[in-house]
Amino acid sequence: MAKYKRVLLKLSGESLMGDKQYGIDEKRLSEYATQIKEIAEMGVQVGIVIGGGNIFRGLSGASKGYDRVKGDQMGMLATVINSLGLSSALTAIGQKSRVLTAIRMEPIGELYSKWKAIEALENGEVVVISCGTGNPFFTTDTGSALRGIEIEADVMLKGTRVDGIYTADPEKDPTATKFENISYDDVYNKGLKVMDLTATTMCKENNLPIVVFDMDTVGNLAKVMRGENIGTYVHA
Repeated sequence: MAKYKRVLLKLSGESLMGDKQYGIDEKRLSEYATQIKEIAEMGVQVGIVIGGGNIFRGLSGASKGYDRVKGDQMGMLATVINSLGLSSALTAIGQKSRVLTAIRMEPIGELYSKWKAIEALENGEVVVISCGTGNPFFTTDTGSALRGIEIEADVMLKGTRVDGIYTADPEKDPTATKFENISYDDVYNKGLKVMDLTATTMCKENNLPIVVFDMDTVGNLAKVMRGENIGTYVHA
């Protein structure tokens, strides 16, 4: 029996690169699709938001001379490419899925609405929601918080390369220690880089807990669903 009935899974664009320097690693994409199908078969309703950093990141584009609004719009289009890739990988293994876009772009995807997303979730489809919030100056973390709240998810799952939240970056600081659970306020006060401040504030104000865990280890997503104590739990 799954611990959560409906989840919003946030995946980073960078994680889709796998061992590559750019773009989408087909092996990593297949692993993600298999893990997602596994929890869908447990009866979990799965909404997904993916970043676009493996293709284009608006903020880094702005630092290179791009107009910030256009750069962010380019980043939104990158999330659509990733969303289509994941949806295709899910379809290939027999899992129904649907791509919704925050900006109108039929026939690539249907325009997002809360009601359309929930109807698809209740019909057993994995719903991949692209373009972040559809607005510049907002990250896909904020897009994830917004969509998680809108679709009335029980939890936001933030799949990363590390197995939770640490006192410092464990890839750079070997003395960093992991938090089993932590409050939203402690995330602020300790200056931890979990998500951007807007996303964390939205989760706090709407009582949406967050689980930060290592998505790159196959099987971890199902372990979270079974309630196993992996990752870090962020709560009020």
